[in-house]
Order: sequence, then structure tokens, then C-alpha cells
Amino acid sequence: MSDLIKKASLQLREIIMDALGALVSEEAVPAVPMPDFNIEIPADKSHGDFAANTAMVCAKAFRMPPRKIAELITEKAQLDGTMFEKSEVAGPGFMNFFLGRKWFSEVVDNVLDEGDNYGKTQLGAGKKVLVEFVSANPTGPMHIGNARGGAIGDCLASVLQWAGYHAEREFYVNDAGNQIEKFGKSLSLRFMQLCSADGQKVIADANGDVEKICADVYALSGEGQTFEMPEDVYLGMDIIEHAYNFLVKFGKDAADKDEEERRKALVGYALPLNIDGLERDLKKYRIVYDNWFRESTVHEKNETKTIVDKLIAADKAYEQDGAIWFKATEYGLDKDFVLRRSNGLYTYIVPDIAYHYNKLVTRGFDKAINVLGADHHGYVPRLKAALTALGVDANKLDVVLMQMVRLVRNGETVKLSKRSGKAITLVTLLDEIPIDAARFFFNLREANSQFEFDLDLAVEHTSQNPVYYVQYAHARICSLLRNLSEEGVEIPESSNLDLLDNPREIELIRHLASLPKEVDLAAKTYDPAKITKYAIDLATLFHRFYDACSVKNAETEELRNARLLLCIAVRQTLRNVLSMLNIDRPEKM
Repeated sequence: MSDLIKKASLQLREIIMDALGALVSEEAVPAVPMPDFNIEIPADKSHGDFAANTAMVCAKAFRMPPRKIAELITEKAQLDGTMFEKSEVAGPGFMNFFLGRKWFSEVVDNVLDEGDNYGKTQLGAGKKVLVEFVSANPTGPMHIGNARGGAIGDCLASVLQWAGYHAEREFYVNDAGNQIEKFGKSLSLRFMQLCSADGQKVIADANGDVEKICADVYALSGEGQTFEMPEDVYLGMDIIEHAYNFLVKFGKDAADKDEEERRKALVGYALPLNIDGLERDLKKYRIVYDNWFRESTVHEKNETKTIVDKLIAADKAYEQDGAIWFKATEYGLDKDFVLRRSNGLYTYIVPDIAYHYNKLVTRGFDKAINVLGADHHGYVPRLKAALTALGVDANKLDVVLMQMVRLVRNGETVKLSKRSGKAITLVTLLDEIPIDAARFFFNLREANSQFEFDLDLAVEHTSQNPVYYVQYAHARICSLLRNLSEEGVEIPESSNLDLLDNPREIELIRHLASLPKEVDLAAKTYDPAKITKYAIDLATLFHRFYDACSVKNAETEELRNARLLLCIAVRQTLRNVLSMLNIDRPEKM
């Protein structure tokens, strides 16, 4: 896979080093250790395609003015037979280098030759990376934070795959611990309420209308009503619906069981349905996980005990007042924390430590990446400290902290679905807006930034809607090629691409060349927003080119063919970027 920007940058470094070597041999500059210098791409392309600060960093070592050094280097630099056609000195000693026309032709050829693989790199060198994201509590529906985390996590895994990593997606199912106890208690209370005289009257009056049953039962448990739910339970309508469906399917027998047995039966019925629902809803969102890892397996295999025993054996934990404490202060934390309470129960963090030990040691992933809500910021140092104490390199765990989302309609914050009038969840969001828009919009900003999701904009078919704007560029090229084909114009397999020298063409080609670099940067920073930005910029540059440079009515047939190949290269690149984000590539709009 070719990265022509990287190739040109490496060649330029070689040109400069050769020039310096020649200057040293001629004793034009002293033979002293060579300071490192930077080669970068200037924001203002009038300053060249690449710029080097070599003369500036060598001034002290050479005891010469930077501009003088720059002039010596550019005079000695051999550009013949390279990708560069000229160089110039600017200001106090900056060196600017301009690519030759052949390089731009090679970019277009490269895109066309690599096709669906264009943009892929070898940055990851096949290293195994596990991306864990969403991991929503299976006791209820997924919320808007899960919707953002799903889009970010899924696209991040895809970016890592494009960058040459072996990336897997994982959902951590919290099917044990306090939230399941709370789930069981909530189901049991609602089941007993439905079995009561009031509950039976509600069921009889509703004539099988499940929504009405849930609403009426909910109303009966308000303040001052005959059945008051405690504070430490889940109050959602989904709990009532599960309890009702269990009653319909199995009858009232569970009412005569003891509390623990009844809860176990209700959880055994409802939890698998919730987990199946999570998987179904995420598939609708185009997210398919490689692994669904259940917390209960950590407990079943006694891995929580194993972890605590390891920490005790390593003298990283101690007993006090019957509880086991982790020596967190040894790892820079403010205070030690409890691993196992005096009643023998493990705290919530122990299964998490065991789970991450499983990722990095048992399963041997080179890197574990978690996409978490910003409220987890205090939890991460604890987890890393415990892993370090277990002899695991904590740098193998990276966490992407994600800020909250504010849904906006008509400039106002909204919390209820327009269609259902209920709180907006992942499912109700996807009922209101296209999946393409959800996946693209949630990746418009880096994860740690606050984000306003404009529900009105997401459904607009205008250039103001960024995903529509990008898809329209793809469809526009497809329409152009289709129309020309219908008119009998043969799409060329090759042409003289050196004819593409209009500033709009050059600007567009330069951006095509930057995709591998952007993929690597997005992978290094765990930021898929760099890819959506790339796509928007590519669509913008294409529209500008298309409006300024006629394709169909080009001055010559040869120029038309060259522009057609450029259009095909842009279409291919747009296809690749949208495929990376798992967003549709429409051919008509």
C-alpha cells in the first residue's frame, strides 16, 4: 500500500541529508553532529508542498545565519530524477520544496490501482487490539450516550483495521453484581404487584393492551398510591412489561416461591431477552461484535478470587477490619481502596480488574481500548494501578473518555421522542433519523468534546447536512459517469494525467494523497472524527473542482478523459472512506 506523501517526505529528507553531506565534504559547513529537523506540509500551499526547518536548527551548530545555510543546502540539493521540481528559501531561512507534476499523476494512478484498498496502511503491523464499547447495562434500553459510544467505538475499530491492526469489537455484558440484584428485585416487586387484586383488575380492564397495562400499573405505584416502589429499584415501563409477560407465560406460581427463587426465575427469563434486544438493536445500528463477554464467566471461573489472591501474594494488598484493601497509594493514588468487603463480597472493580487481566494476559491482546463515559475518569487510574501491581503493562490499556450528547430540535434541547413521546433511546433515535446520519454525526467531533446533535439537520437533504453533502458528491460522480455512458462516451482506462494542472485539480489531488496519513493519524489518536472531516473536505474540494473545471465539455478529449479518471479516483476514495465508517454510498440521490 502506497503513501505517496510519506514517500515524498522520506525522499526529501534524503535529498537534504545528501546536500549536507556534500557541503561537509567541501568544508562549506563544519563537520559537527547534525541536529534533528522537521519536514512538514505548509498550510499555505504557496509556501510549497513541503517545508523543512533544517537551516534554522543548524544555525547554532554551524555558527552561521540560517538563511545562508538554507541557500547552501538548496543550491546543493539534487532534485533531478526525484519527486521534486524546485526549491526556494523564504524569510530568515525556511526551505520550501515543490513537487513535480508527475507526482500528482502518480497519486491518481495509485488510487485507481489500489481501488478498494486505497487508504489502508501497515501502521499496526498486525498487532491485536480489542475495542470494548457501549457495554450497556443489560437491565434496560440503551440511551443516547450508548448511541454516541457505539458509533465512535465501531468506527474506531474500523479505522484501526484500515491502519493495519487486527482489531476486534467486544461488548462486556454486566450480567452479575449489584445491577442484576436490583433488576431481580424490581421484577419481583412488579410481578407481585400484577398478581395483587389491583394488578389483576388492571389486567382485566385492559383487554390485553400491554401498553395500557404498563401505564396503569405504573400509575398505581406513584406517591400516595396503594403500591409504592422503593428508591433502590428500576422504575422503567420495560420492567413492568417483562413481569407481565412472565405472568402470561408461566402463571402465578412464582408468587408462592420464596423471594430469592422468584427473583432468579424472573431474571432468568428477562435478562436473556434484554441481551438479545441489545444485540438486535446494535445490529440495526450496523454494529456487529466479535465477542460478547459475560461478567458472570469471571465469577464462574473464580477469577475474582484469583486476582485478589495474586495481589495479596505480591504484597500489593492487605487485610484491615476484615476487608482486603489494595495499596493504591503506592501507585500515586490518593488513598487505598477495598477489594473485598468484610462480608466476603468483592467490590465492583475486582471483576473489572479480572476482565482486563483476561484481555491483556489470558487472551494476549497487544492493546485494549475502552470507550467510556466521562464519568469514568476517576475509575481508570484505579484499574491501571491494579494492572500494574499484577505485572501487566498498564500502557496496554487506553481509554477514550466520551462527553455527553445534547439533542437539539429547533434550537431547543429535547429529551422525548417526537414519534413516541417517550425518552429518546438508541432505538427511538433511529426511528427518527437515518442510520447514516447517526453514525456520521456522532463522529463529527472528537469523543472528549461536548456535542450537540441537531435532529432537524440530520434529516435535511441539503448541503448543510454533512453526511448528505458527502454522499451527494459520490452520487454526483456516479450520475456523471452514467450520463456520459448513455451518450456513448467511453470511460477511459488511461489518459495523460499530466494535463491536470488547474489549481482546483491540484488541490483535489493533493487531498486524495493525504488519506493514508489521515488514517494513521486517526488510528494513533483514536479519533474517527478525522475521517469524517477528511470526507467533508474531499467532498468540498470535489464540488469546487467540478464547478470550475468542466468534465463533459473539456477543451480536448484527452483533458476530458484525464478529468474523468480524476472523478473516478475521487469516487473510489469517497467509497473507501464511507465504507470505513459503514455508511451507505448511494449512486443516485
